[in-house]
Amino acid sequence: MELFTVLIIAVALGTDAFSMAIGIGACNIRYRQIIIISLVVLVFHIVMPLIGLSLGALLGRAIGRLAEIIGALVLAIIGVLMIREGIKGDEGEGVPMALKPFGLISRKGGKVRVTAGFWGIMVLASSVSLDALTVGFGLGALHFNLTLTVLTIGLVAGIMTALGFLFGKKVGGWLGDKAQVIGGVILVGIGIRMFFF
Repeated sequence: MELFTVLIIAVALGTDAFSMAIGIGACNIRYRQIIIISLVVLVFHIVMPLIGLSLGALLGRAIGRLAEIIGALVLAIIGVLMIREGIKGDEGEGVPMALKPFGLISRKGGKVRVTAGFWGIMVLASSVSLDALTVGFGLGALHFNLTLTVLTIGLVAGIMTALGFLFGKKVGGWLGDKAQVIGGVILVGIGIRMFFF
């Protein structure tokens, strides 16, 4: 029963990463980037609950909600910028190019594409892993096997991220130029859901 409960928690925590990956995967992401980002998300989903556990219940509620708000805002902003760039098309320089220094996106051959720069990966992975920080606050009270729990959470999140990227990449091929707008809408939706729920 313990493993089943941990799997449910892991899937719940992995849904944000899965949804984010669908949105970004629709915008020209390479297989190497899928592997790198999925592995980083996996590591973040292992480390964040451990950080949450070490911070303890005293700071849990205040920091947990703040972490969720920051993650929600990051995803929503990236989504809005993707929508704006998608609507402007190849002609406009667009606001998303402001994210280029962070390694999130680049323009190649007139098309915006996801890049796997260090800071871009850190922003994406941390924004979808902050809810795992909150879960870490309650792990001590659940009396689960800590090693099994965090490894399961990390593995499930990494797999869900990779599957989301692959699905988004497939959908992006079907949707063509509209994929960036749809990806942006998905990210904004995730951000709104994380902010209010």
